[in-house]
Amino acid sequence: MSALLFSLRPKDIRTALALIVGLVAGGLIGPGAAHGATIKQRPCDIYAAANTPCVAAHSTVRSLYAKYAGPLYQVKRSSDNAAENIGVLSDGYANAAAQDAFCANTSCIITRIYDQSSRHNDLTIAGGGHYKGPGPGGADLGAAADALPITAGGHQVYGVSISPGMGYHDIRTTGVAVNGEPEGMYMVSSATHFNSGCCFDYGNAETSSTDTGAGHMDALNVSRDLEWPNCRNEARPGVHADLENGIFHWDKRSCNPAAVIGGVPRPFISTWLKNNSRTRFALKWGDAQSGGLSTIYAGALPRGYAPMRQEGAIILGIGGDNSHASAGSFFEGVMTSGFPADSADNAVQSDIVAAGYGAPTGLSGTMAPGSEISLQATTACCTADYVRNQNGAAVIAPITARSTAQDRRDATWIVRRGLADSACVSFEAKGSPGDFLRHQNSALHLQSFDGTALNRSDATFCAQPGKNGKGNSFHALNYPTKYIRHFYGKVYVAGDGDSGNPWDTKALWTDDVSFIVGPPWSP
Repeated sequence: MSALLFSLRPKDIRTALALIVGLVAGGLIGPGAAHGATIKQRPCDIYAAANTPCVAAHSTVRSLYAKYAGPLYQVKRSSDNAAENIGVLSDGYANAAAQDAFCANTSCIITRIYDQSSRHNDLTIAGGGHYKGPGPGGADLGAAADALPITAGGHQVYGVSISPGMGYHDIRTTGVAVNGEPEGMYMVSSATHFNSGCCFDYGNAETSSTDTGAGHMDALNVSRDLEWPNCRNEARPGVHADLENGIFHWDKRSCNPAAVIGGVPRPFISTWLKNNSRTRFALKWGDAQSGGLSTIYAGALPRGYAPMRQEGAIILGIGGDNSHASAGSFFEGVMTSGFPADSADNAVQSDIVAAGYGAPTGLSGTMAPGSEISLQATTACCTADYVRNQNGAAVIAPITARSTAQDRRDATWIVRRGLADSACVSFEAKGSPGDFLRHQNSALHLQSFDGTALNRSDATFCAQPGKNGKGNSFHALNYPTKYIRHFYGKVYVAGDGDSGNPWDTKALWTDDVSFIVGPPWSP
């Protein structure tokens, strides 16, 4: 907390200290919390103490109030259309084991994300708006409940993985800002799962699900923004304000370089928007695993957007008119009544970091679900090589303790229950939550799981003792005679001489399909 305070202006330091004193007095944090002790308060407790209470609080990962004990979300299984609420454990994190048991031997989608505030602004699968969804009656699709397994609070839990065609909303809310009222919001998302499609949003939108004009939206957006010409060469995502008829990084109709999330791709990010809805707004972002917040912009609203004209609906994963070409990850988010103090935002960021997003699972080097592993080649040429992600393609390459942190992370996998068969396994990338190894046209690559049956099958592999007597071999669930094989540095599913493909050659086949399952390079 001391490093955080030193980064603030004197006025903000006084506000932050007053907030901390108030939280301690109110019993929301213990006296040692500022020095790394267990933090008892949650984001909505912090905002309430700062007089900007939550009017919406959504998460499939954890409770956002210290004393919330209700359901976090609801799932529906495909086998019989039965529904089940997923609640919290005693420490406030999701009881994902209940989901696993309910959805065993079938698939489930997320049908409702409960609002933990007293407003009951629950998110349900969006009905058709101006852009009709792909489901019955023009509705959007629900996210696959098992598409985004992560670790948080020391537990295996699930986020919400949005693919094009998916989205959630609530068009009949209470307490959400309308007609120029001030508000704030944040969401925890990912900088590894995104696209340039409109619109991966969370926040305030039109109640009619149609574009009703500039300023009728006030929502966070995480995407690769192609709207402004000077952003189009940027391959990384950014944090923006979707104010309708414009995704803004500042008050100009152009790209603000500060909006782009640079450096090493971060698997978990916190993104922030607050708007007094009359004269100014602010955008911020942070690494959800460490550190504080960086300000992207704090200043005047764009011309034509002052005052704002919000309508008070809430959306997730879509635009205000139900534009649903987006991809993104959602773990938690809140909306507040009033314009939050920077000190409150900073305290919430500290709580998010303390939640332990993406922390080691506690299992290592085995084929048990949740175990973090590396896959080492056993062929004589290549025993220093490991299966790794390289710009989305699966390859083998040398990895050592001197390799960069990014290279070691790219050679680390998390064993998950098989997406198509729980008796088998799927391999999730440690550095890209929700991205799994999948075979397509024989080659293996990383792809976000979209919930389709083909994606499930292509990303599921069944382990056997190694064909050369070492480690394990893994055959594709939907092609039982084809095994994960490295061949000239690339990784395929390959048969033992059963076709004319070069990678199906019999030479060295038993060695090339055998891998040592070992401890992860990036714990």
